[in-house]
Amino acid sequence: MHEKIPTPVGPGSAHEARTTARESWRMFEIMAEFVEATERLSPIRPAVSIFGSARTPPDSAYYVLTELIARKLSDAGFSVVSGGGPGVMEAANKGAYFGKSPSVGLNIQLPHEQHSNPYQDISQTFRHFFARKVMFVKSSSAYVIMPGGFGTMDELMEVLTLVQTGKIRRIPIILVGTAFWRGLMGWVRDTLAREGMIDVADLDLIQVLDEPDQVVAAIFDYYETRQFVPAAKDQEILLSL
Repeated sequence: MHEKIPTPVGPGSAHEARTTARESWRMFEIMAEFVEATERLSPIRPAVSIFGSARTPPDSAYYVLTELIARKLSDAGFSVVSGGGPGVMEAANKGAYFGKSPSVGLNIQLPHEQHSNPYQDISQTFRHFFARKVMFVKSSSAYVIMPGGFGTMDELMEVLTLVQTGKIRRIPIILVGTAFWRGLMGWVRDTLAREGMIDVADLDLIQVLDEPDQVVAAIFDYYETRQFVPAAKDQEILLSL
């Protein structure tokens, strides 16, 4: 019997060449995703992004609260942007869908949990999480964070990091639900800030509110002396995300 010789996979092999070619073509897919999303989302400003759990059922108090906040924001002139899926995302899109301003869903292809909700005036689907995150940031004049899990925490920490490091302009970052966020905020204050992992001033980047009218008022109060749409210098910074 002749012993089979394994296919070489080292530098210069055909396998490596095919892999490199696939990776190169994937870059064009990513570029196309950014271009399409930028063109479709450019007219929606000013906009507020709402994040929260995909697992929140329609009869949950969080779902009802999210829908009310989104409706008030929509009627106040803000497009409302969500992840386009079920749970809190659906509630956000639903509230905006029946309001005066566009309901926008930035959907992501996932093996489970995520499916598009029907309450979207504009729907954009992404294959790559990082492209989707960039479009959330580029589109938003404020972030409203409802109760949620790892994905919600990821979005919260992402925007806090970008603001803290000056990669984007400062925007309102509002956590909704004092009881839900009390533990996290206590740890941020008593551990991160006390041990010098963040500046005490960084605590001011976050507001914790409970009522829909408070959320809308906080956003308008912040922009009373500022533009909703990023100034030219801020837009230039966004190009480097």
